[in-house]
Amino acid sequence: MTASRNTPKTPASTPTGNLHHPEGKQPLAAAVAQQLREAIASGAWEIGQRIPTESELMERFGVSRGTLREGIKALAHAGVLEVRQGDGTYVRARSELEGTASRSVGEHTAAHVFEVRQVLDTQAARLAAQRADSEGIRELQRILDASLDAWHSRRIETWAELDWEFHRGVARLSGNPLLEQLYSGFAGAFKRDLLNQSGHPDFDPSLQPGHQDLITALSSGDPETAEQSVRCGLEIAESRS
Repeated sequence: MTASRNTPKTPASTPTGNLHHPEGKQPLAAAVAQQLREAIASGAWEIGQRIPTESELMERFGVSRGTLREGIKALAHAGVLEVRQGDGTYVRARSELEGTASRSVGEHTAAHVFEVRQVLDTQAARLAAQRADSEGIRELQRILDASLDAWHSRRIETWAELDWEFHRGVARLSGNPLLEQLYSGFAGAFKRDLLNQSGHPDFDPSLQPGHQDLITALSSGDPETAEQSVRCGLEIAESRS
């Protein structure tokens, strides 16, 4: 959730999730890809984290290097993994849908991306107002408080990361995993936009009530007010883009 999340972990400390030897009639490479996919989706490895080495995964799965690489290649092509020559393989997205959305965002204009974000942001807010539980709302408040603390201490990249986590948290509270995956594809563009906004001399997130108003609306179960708070924030962001 913080910037340290992207710090690669050594293979020895990397969680293993529920990896097991691929079984069934499907090709071994496809089985390896499926189990890596399931481990990533379960949170065994975080976004930006390096997965275990080839040697370790070969031993766990009981497959050849060629079979393992074929499975990894399939997920890299789907945007889930990123192979860095001489460095290792890193998690890029939690699912093929998220990976595809992330690539697609980079192929369109900022205006088009912003218009789609408006749709996703407002719908996520409305659904979250109807479905969020008290624990999820408390977590949003914790993220918001941490982001403002980062802003005041001028840890701008950490602030941007936490502000993104706040918005993705709203999407998660919508209770619609498909919406959350689509929204997660906007991570890169969203953070770049936040960093651009932070350079404006009149920009101060601590003086903008939008996020806190949204939390209040979620706590009250008020979809209309939740949507309105999001629209106000988007209008401010658009004026600085």
